[in-house]
Amino acid sequence: MKSVMVKEVMIPLSEYSTVSGEQSLYDAMLVLEEALNRMKATCGEGHRAVLVYDEKNEIVGKLSHLDVLRALEPKYFEVGDGSPMSLGLSRFGLSPKFMKGLLDQFRLWDKPLKDIARKTSKIKVKDVMYTPSAGEYVDEEASLDEGIHQLLLGQHQSLLVTRGEEHATVVGILRLGDVFMKAVELIKEEKEG
Repeated sequence: MKSVMVKEVMIPLSEYSTVSGEQSLYDAMLVLEEALNRMKATCGEGHRAVLVYDEKNEIVGKLSHLDVLRALEPKYFEVGDGSPMSLGLSRFGLSPKFMKGLLDQFRLWDKPLKDIARKTSKIKVKDVMYTPSAGEYVDEEASLDEGIHQLLLGQHQSLLVTRGEEHATVVGILRLGDVFMKAVELIKEEKEG
């Protein structure tokens, strides 16, 4: 089987949707909506997040659909240990009844969506974006095997692809769906070849 590099499978930064960390959540929602509409129109794999850049035009984070919805109800950050992930409790076998009890107990979404949505122009992207950890970056010259390893170990949906060792620059994104499709392609070639 031929060796494949991360840079052969990644989506280049120039082809991915981006927003400034200084932009409003509302502006970012419009960019996400546009990316989703493009996906529906082409029946292709669209962007399920936007990459966030800072004042130096360096990629510093991601903003997904889930991040946007969490930002609309800030109480999600107050539950549990204060992290937005602390409500991912359903993975631990908790019943829907228990989960609904949390919704009621913490009065999550107690205001109509239209009232919550008014805040979107006041919230800055940088305040609600997800900041990737060190394990969510992979060098463009790494093998696809290494990229798959990182995706699996970290259970990530994507990795930021970098170029250069010192002061690495983000040049693209390696998405789980694209990696899966490439793996299927390579396995089919091997089986048929």
